[in-house]
Amino acid sequence: MIDWFYVSAGVVVGCQLLFGCFSLMCAAKLLAVLAIIRFVIIPADCDLTLWFYEHFGKPVESLKGQVVWITGASTGIGAALAVRLARSGVKLALSARTAEKLEEVKKQCVATGGVGENDVLVVPLDMTNYSKHQSTFDQILAHFGQLDILVNNAGRTQRGRWERIDLQVDRELFDLNVFSLIALSRMVIKYFLQRGSGHVAVTSSVAGKVGVPMSTSYTGSKHALQGYFDCLRLEKAGSGLRVTMVCPGPVESNILNISFTEKPGEVVGESRVGRLMSSERCADLFAVSLANQLNEVWISEQPVLLLVYATQYFPAITTWCLVSLSVVGYIMKLRDGKNVLKEGEKKQE
Repeated sequence: MIDWFYVSAGVVVGCQLLFGCFSLMCAAKLLAVLAIIRFVIIPADCDLTLWFYEHFGKPVESLKGQVVWITGASTGIGAALAVRLARSGVKLALSARTAEKLEEVKKQCVATGGVGENDVLVVPLDMTNYSKHQSTFDQILAHFGQLDILVNNAGRTQRGRWERIDLQVDRELFDLNVFSLIALSRMVIKYFLQRGSGHVAVTSSVAGKVGVPMSTSYTGSKHALQGYFDCLRLEKAGSGLRVTMVCPGPVESNILNISFTEKPGEVVGESRVGRLMSSERCADLFAVSLANQLNEVWISEQPVLLLVYATQYFPAITTWCLVSLSVVGYIMKLRDGKNVLKEGEKKQE
């Protein structure tokens, strides 16, 4: 992923060193100052590339008339993204397990005034029911005549101590978060390749870039998605297929309420509280990444965004700091909110 802030900073510092304008120490100080400006003085809730395209790139309205299929569209980021795209005149196919919730999202989409009743198709789908993938896709093609963008948003999170997680939990979570998305994407991508164009977007997570304690299975599933779709992007370069990985940080949703735990069949059953990005703001930035066909975007408020940058550009130093300072509790607080962390601590005690 290219961050033009660091590219430009590197060019400036490199030129200064090349022509002997100042020493390595001065260069380090300049980079430190630039970093402070980037992360402290300038408010940021996304990576600089996405920030640039939000302000100077194609507007979301450039997607008007295209057909977008969103899985996991009944709540959270998926529902908010559907409403945001509908406002810009995007035709939508909405999938999730619960038809009633999807109908509510459809009403919100139509209420924006950007689309009509016939422009939003509700197609209920349990992602792990692989036998229904093709028939659901056929239904979308029969209704709209085409598909332009697939948004793989379905998934669940997980909480549990690494050594106590039942292997069945890993299997069930990977079946939903990884294998069902891969199966659906492979089916749709064949259509895109035959057509000569198409766009696949995947809701990954900052957990796909940074190891998150007490969320082992979830973190592993998001790292797996990064690997699968990074390979796809390179393999199909020049084919007309675009791949976008969207990595949100903590966002308002019911994801913790239905979260897997250490035991099969068990859920956390709590709500996230504290400092969380609104699903609407996340959807705005998600939509911008679709309109501009960005390869990978990070969507999060500080200090999570800074942690992702540090892990990406200084992995050895960052890992050493995280391990040496024993910041497990702090990372959990960032992930779930202060109140949830305290409740979790009491339960473990």
